[in-house]
Amino acid sequence: MSADPKTVARRGLMFVLSSPSGAGKSTLARELLAADPNLEISVSVTTRARRQSEIHGRHYHFIDGADFARMRDHGELLEWAEVHGNSYGTPRAPVEKALVEGRDILFDIDWQGTEQLSAIESLRGDLVRVFVLPPSFEELRSRLERRAEDDAATISRRLENARLEITKWDRYDYVIVNRDLDLSLTAVRGILAAERHRRERVTGLADFVDGLMRQADAAQKREA
Repeated sequence: MSADPKTVARRGLMFVLSSPSGAGKSTLARELLAADPNLEISVSVTTRARRQSEIHGRHYHFIDGADFARMRDHGELLEWAEVHGNSYGTPRAPVEKALVEGRDILFDIDWQGTEQLSAIESLRGDLVRVFVLPPSFEELRSRLERRAEDDAATISRRLENARLEITKWDRYDYVIVNRDLDLSLTAVRGILAAERHRRERVTGLADFVDGLMRQADAAQKREA
């Protein structure tokens, strides 16, 4: 094998962003995807109604309850959860295929889904978990109101759920307080870059080092 770094094989990773609704994980996810061609989003299935700003197949696969139950019961979901009265889940097949091919998958999911991913022993080494906190509870409320996509009752329910979600921060590998989007984005990019270079994740390193040693031996012979 050549010692060209571009040929070093690497297993993909599962990069999880979680936060209470309104804390900024979806914005961070969108910015990461826009700037990083080596990162792709895991498109969840959901029984939630599509918002006007959402595109089927891009933001979510919008399905009915019967189809969701079938996927869940046949083991076709890596994780699933009930959130705000709706079901969400991650299709298994495309994620497992991407990991084998060395492609990184971004997950914009809640703490329940993250715990289910963490429980899959065969994928535990592929998981990188980042939790995003709001700078204050009042700012969280303000962001939800400025978003103008939910009615007052839904915002109230999201804030109540946030009280529970915030307590799950210590189950993640990294925690970011999202006071400033640019600073938070820099931090998230740094985490992703470091995790891509984790030794056990770069499966082709042994072959790469063997190539380096062969080059060193050849150079030594030429100089002799």
